Amino acid sequence: MSTVNEPTVVEPTIRELSVPGHRGPRLQPLDIPARGAEALLPGVAIRDRAPGLPEVSEPAAVRHFVNLSTLNHHIDKALYPLGSCTMKYNPKLNDEIARLPGFAGIHPLQPEESVPGALSVIGDLHEWLRTIMGMPGITTQPVAGAQCELTAILIARAYHAERGDVREEVIVPDSAHGTNPSTVSQVGYKVVTVKSGADGRIDLEAVRRAISPRTAAMMLTNPNTLGIFEKEVGTIAQWIHEAGALLYLDGANLNAMVGLANPGAMGFDFAHINLHKTFSTPHGGGGPGGGVLCVRADLEPYLPTPVLVRSESGYRWDFDRPRSVGRVHSYYGNFGILVRALAYLRSLGASGVAEVSREAILNANYLKARLQDAYQPSHEGPCMHEFVLSAVRQKARGVKALDVAKRLLDFGVHAPTTYFPLIVDEALMIEPTETESKASLDAFAEAMLAIDRESIEDPESVRRAPTRTPVRRLDEARAARQLVLTWQDLEAGGSGV
Repeated sequence: MSTVNEPTVVEPTIRELSVPGHRGPRLQPLDIPARGAEALLPGVAIRDRAPGLPEVSEPAAVRHFVNLSTLNHHIDKALYPLGSCTMKYNPKLNDEIARLPGFAGIHPLQPEESVPGALSVIGDLHEWLRTIMGMPGITTQPVAGAQCELTAILIARAYHAERGDVREEVIVPDSAHGTNPSTVSQVGYKVVTVKSGADGRIDLEAVRRAISPRTAAMMLTNPNTLGIFEKEVGTIAQWIHEAGALLYLDGANLNAMVGLANPGAMGFDFAHINLHKTFSTPHGGGGPGGGVLCVRADLEPYLPTPVLVRSESGYRWDFDRPRSVGRVHSYYGNFGILVRALAYLRSLGASGVAEVSREAILNANYLKARLQDAYQPSHEGPCMHEFVLSAVRQKARGVKALDVAKRLLDFGVHAPTTYFPLIVDEALMIEPTETESKASLDAFAEAMLAIDRESIEDPESVRRAPTRTPVRRLDEARAARQLVLTWQDLEAGGSGV
């Protein structure tokens, strides 16, 4: 990792590179009559003047975007250890498979009989995921984990309503992702928060007190967001079921369990998978995402419509679902994400999937062991695929978790998740993933240890970081509140980008 203060390179905007008359490939002339566009398109769709695009040559355009990609941090450059977000390297082969014309060139509104291969891809993926999750009902219509959560709680509401059972509350741990309580509120239930115990696991007595005849469901992340396995999940499931409620698994941390533990056997009634975290879709940048919701058999009638079913002639969509909660997405999910997931699973096989989970756990425990003397661990003992450290020791020297995160950029690696979960002061949530080598993990550990030493010897060098990035530390609160989302011409009186 470089520690040399290299000069900053400022990449011009694409409009600043524009030169009148420059262009890329020469396009063929239109093969319709001069006035043909008016006959084919409604008047509102026809411009009265050119769109004013930048005029650049193909080499200039390519170099511009390549240069931009080097200014930002991404998983193809170096380690990206965001806890819970699973920024892991994914095989490029799976991207190539998803781009095959037979997959990329189809449309969801095509007749079913014209896309039997695409339906088979979805059906084969369903079989893999049913086995992994231990639940027979499945939908890949949602396009995010949060949308799966919403679908699940809608199903819980429909399930109880059909029985004439009035339920008002959903139990959520205090360490849960923010989408859990948001989902509960959006569906119209009340959130009942239960505290974590001293060992980082959910407090069983708090759960017992929270369960009542008003409980519709409980949402549980396992391993939890501290990277600790909830070993009493069987007891919790028993209590929830005795109360007539449902137990939901937030699958954000499924990377520690795939091939090793079965959510259905644990007692979960429904659970979601983030394909973009666990099964080979590049994660980050706002998408694309893919969500999978698996449910126990008697919840299957409530799944979003349509549901993929298999007949003698092959797979087809079943729209006749009178008890369904309805659509949660306009089409059938993000198909390219499903292709990548199936390619990933078939390339690994059952034993390979389990090996991935084991290596993710091994890497996390290795890093935790290397760092826990310098940074205070949230809890003692082994972790699963991620762990949480606290920068309270460094804060006592004047260096906050945010400063540690910014300083890491100077070492050429991205920061871990900061200030989450909220129950840990000055939290640094680290997930190294299974795709990083020991050399990569050691480099990250050395950077973290170097920053710890700097917090003692030269804390100001950490507080003013980053100093070797194209953009220095920003006023992030101001940037979030005063976004400038359009390019403005300085010469025309604008204020720039």
